Amino acid sequence: MLDILNQHRTIRQYADKHISPELINTLLKAAAQASNTGNMQAYSVVVTTDAGIKRQLAPAHFNQPMITDAPAALTFCADFNRFTKWCEQRNAEPGYNNFQSFMAAAIDALIFAQTFAVAAESQGLGICYLGTTTYNAGEIIDILNLPKLVVPVTTITVGYPEFTPELTDRLPIEAVVHHETYRDYIPEKIDELYTEKESSEFYKNFVTENNKETLAQVFTDIRYSRKNNEFFSEKFLAVLKEQGFLN
Repeated sequence: MLDILNQHRTIRQYADKHISPELINTLLKAAAQASNTGNMQAYSVVVTTDAGIKRQLAPAHFNQPMITDAPAALTFCADFNRFTKWCEQRNAEPGYNNFQSFMAAAIDALIFAQTFAVAAESQGLGICYLGTTTYNAGEIIDILNLPKLVVPVTTITVGYPEFTPELTDRLPIEAVVHHETYRDYIPEKIDELYTEKESSEFYKNFVTENNKETLAQVFTDIRYSRKNNEFFSEKFLAVLKEQGFLN
């Protein structure tokens, strides 16, 4: 299992090879054993293999080719619709139309998604997370006919890799691990933790291609700008309200 985790690669190009529905179902069944809040399983996944529906979804994911090229796209959703209906049918008064419930369901959906991803990789499949799901959640809701109290939180494309890309770099583990209490980062520590990333030829070229002075500027000015973050924040909050999670 550690080998699978240590060898994770994001796969954006897939071989022209079918994945059986039985295999996907087996992987999802295993993933559903993952931890979740109160064993409510307040999540759902929509498995999309139909080429026409994948084409409809593509604009919501900024037309990244993985969404149409992969044999399957799985949209993982925070879902309190099913649990709420069960409560109502059992003479119980549900109280899950709020932000706390959305957060619990979103966390559980992401745990489910990541467990599926590891299971898929254990069977020789490759996956790619699409962070665009929350950017255009409203459009995805319409395409997939998601009812109230269901909100998409992430999408994973899955298929057999066309080739094996290089491993993606990661920060040193001490960048993310704190012992006992959080220890804030002094400037010298920030320099130390980001030296390897900033000195790689890949990221140096990345900075040059984007006409920036530093790698950080590529993130703040181009990739994840304040303007875009605020725009998509407002858009997603509107989706949560429309879907009944901010009542």
